[in-house]
Amino acid sequence: MPLMYGVALKYLKRPEDAQDAVMQLFEELIVKVKAVEIQSFKAWLYTCIRNNCLMEIRKKSKNLSISLDDSFMEFCDDFHLTFVNEKENREKSLRECVEGLPERQRVSVKYFFLDELSYKEVEERTGFSSKMVKSFIQNGKRNLKLCLQRKGITSNETD
Repeated sequence: MPLMYGVALKYLKRPEDAQDAVMQLFEELIVKVKAVEIQSFKAWLYTCIRNNCLMEIRKKSKNLSISLDDSFMEFCDDFHLTFVNEKENREKSLRECVEGLPERQRVSVKYFFLDELSYKEVEERTGFSSKMVKSFIQNGKRNLKLCLQRKGITSNETD
């Protein structure tokens, strides 16, 4: 448990969040242990808590909100249309690049990033091995980056 807490604290930064993540994972472990053949329990447990923390970070990053005052909003009105057009162009380019990926990469990338499935869930849906899923996602990300660069979209615009 202290090892899991340490890993969770490393990723989540706040002790309360780390404790919640460890407790949540303990509840899920009962089912997960039965479903997987475990070669090295310590490595498997590390992977579970890391993935759990990364999913929490991903969920929280979607729910960020900022309160802006009226003067700031008035200042931003002039830039709004330009920003919207640029964002639409980036999204269109990203969709085109995703559709241009080889089939296995496209499926893996869509499940992992768009549907926010774990590696294991992508494996189950596609029938690909764990190594294949990781390889398809890694190669898909690289190919997407190259495609977006060819379209003039820099990587910090897509982050």
